[in-house]
Amino acid sequence: MNASTKSHSFDLATASVRELNAALHALKDGTNASLWQVANPRGLHAIAAGLDAPVTVEVDGPVGYYCGGMNKQATIIVRGAAGVGVAENMMSGRVEVAGDVSQAAGATAHGGALIIGGDAGARCGISMKGVDIVVKGSVGHMSAFMAQAGTLTVFGDAGEALGDSIYEARLYVRGGVKSLGADCVEKEMRDEHRQELYERFKLAGVEGELDPSDFKRYGSARTLYHFHVDNASAY
Repeated sequence: MNASTKSHSFDLATASVRELNAALHALKDGTNASLWQVANPRGLHAIAAGLDAPVTVEVDGPVGYYCGGMNKQATIIVRGAAGVGVAENMMSGRVEVAGDVSQAAGATAHGGALIIGGDAGARCGISMKGVDIVVKGSVGHMSAFMAQAGTLTVFGDAGEALGDSIYEARLYVRGGVKSLGADCVEKEMRDEHRQELYERFKLAGVEGELDPSDFKRYGSARTLYHFHVDNASAY
């Protein structure tokens, strides 16, 4: 660690999430307070939400709802599971969860990377707008619903209605897909997509361990972009 870099320890058994977040929100670009270690999260909600500084926050245990929500610039590492809406509306930076996550992971996120070490519940990546989500396990039903941009890469299986009403996001799944949602179809895997997939492997630190050829790509059939009476039943 650089001599000018300061490491801070924060114990949520003796201090509140509000106090932790207030200290993190006070940080600015160029801060040397770049490493924060958080003990005893105990499933508390909104830990490290709304950050806007290039810092690393390491959380030693499970977190509740909206951990890392609205993140900008920060790297947030959770050594445990996460509740609803982890990295919701993230703009940039990285959120990494070692275990499983609940529903709506990465919802509406515009950028950055969300890496999930276990399974994700329903609606993973709902309305995603540019984030790159990698799930090392499986995802639940309605994942990537109305996904507009970005990528969702799933090493395991996908539940019902994957990519329902999808726009331009790209979905990569290695395992089985229970069913595709309205206007979501399997698409050709070209070299550009294999390269993109390899870059997602690098994001997750598994390059060399997986073969892009084992994945299938899914995306929009583009029949729901504009209302047409013949497609009314699909809306």
